[in-house]
Amino acid sequence: MSFNNALSGVNAAQKDLNVTANNIANVNTTGFKESRAEFADVYANSIFVNAKTQVGNGVATGAVAQQFHQGALQYTNNPFDMAIQGNGFFVLSDGLSNLDRTFTRAGAFKLNESSYIVNNQGKYLQGYEINQDGTPKAVSLNATKPIQIPDKAGEPKMTEKVEASFNLSSTNDTTAMDPANFDPTNNKTFNHSTSVVVYDSLGSPHTMTMYFVRQQGATAGVPLDPPTWQMYLYEGSNAIDVTGGTSPGGTVPLGVTLEFTSGGKLNTTTPATITTEALGTPGAGIITNGADQTQTITMELEDVTQYASAFEVNKLTQDGATVGRLTKVEITDDGIVSATYSNATTVKVAMVAMAKFANSQGLTQVGDTSWQSSLLSGDALPGSPNSGSFGSIKSSALEQSNVDLTTQLVNLITAQRNFQANSRALEVNSTLMQSILQIR
Repeated sequence: MSFNNALSGVNAAQKDLNVTANNIANVNTTGFKESRAEFADVYANSIFVNAKTQVGNGVATGAVAQQFHQGALQYTNNPFDMAIQGNGFFVLSDGLSNLDRTFTRAGAFKLNESSYIVNNQGKYLQGYEINQDGTPKAVSLNATKPIQIPDKAGEPKMTEKVEASFNLSSTNDTTAMDPANFDPTNNKTFNHSTSVVVYDSLGSPHTMTMYFVRQQGATAGVPLDPPTWQMYLYEGSNAIDVTGGTSPGGTVPLGVTLEFTSGGKLNTTTPATITTEALGTPGAGIITNGADQTQTITMELEDVTQYASAFEVNKLTQDGATVGRLTKVEITDDGIVSATYSNATTVKVAMVAMAKFANSQGLTQVGDTSWQSSLLSGDALPGSPNSGSFGSIKSSALEQSNVDLTTQLVNLITAQRNFQANSRALEVNSTLMQSILQIR
């Protein structure tokens, strides 16, 4: 009996050593959770034995229980590195259409050759499809999909509308001029200018510049009454005529007459919507790359004023776009993965899926710092980041191992002492047995 007791003690001490050594070996493993060897005494009794004098039968390993407390965060420069500050797990799949899910706290992710977010083992990070307002369409593990970051955004869209809002200065130092002398290459012949980039049907950019000339009256240099300005459109040195516009003649193109009231507002006789001629040929002749030659641009003058303040553009937007290339990826605390492209568009790609369990210690380890659900852990409960106890996601950060090296070294010494003590018990039992065998 004493042999078995001592032997079970040696085995238990060896198990404790193994667990502690594994913890120490993974002290730098991202997302690793330390384990603890838990033991229980072995005791057998029956109705034929006096329980008051019964001796135990040694020790047995009750469980090797993982400890899922939070590890420290280490910040990095990789936007795809993610750490969870809470109780949740990242959801992974082995394939693009595989419904089997594994779970991890290790957030060292990267893009593969197809622009999917994967970990070092090539497993795909799962996410929820989201609405435009950033809310998930469905929160379910079966609804998750591998997150892919498109390397380009959209198709070319030619500019059809420009919205403008600006103030033309009415101060005395704003010289009135003769519009017939307007020359876009001579800044002495106009008062103000501003530009907006528009796109043709192939996505090629064109810089359209608006020039403003304060019109003089019968006396040179004296502003016309009521206050009147001429607006002309150019792309480089190419004039863009305005449908129904006016021109003082010569080489000056057809422009827009902006007439103001004494209160600085546009007169009702001034059109609020302006349309250009075709940008191709025949027309302005600025489209020469095979794009749609019939493209015209409608300009809406939303809030145009003439106040005694400096020239100021309050709004100048257009609805066209070119193809954008990926320039930046951001992941918020809410798990929203956003991609920014070179055409100044930002697309919300997906929301990182998260899961938690009623009993995390019941999870089955599958290696590579990953787990699968089991009967003991219960089914995975899906959720979204920053909600409940799932926790928030910290981008450009990794969760370090939660192993306390000092504590593990103390445990190592304790386990070694236990092993030595039980080995000594075996030795004493062997000596006693040898003495008995030598009795004659």
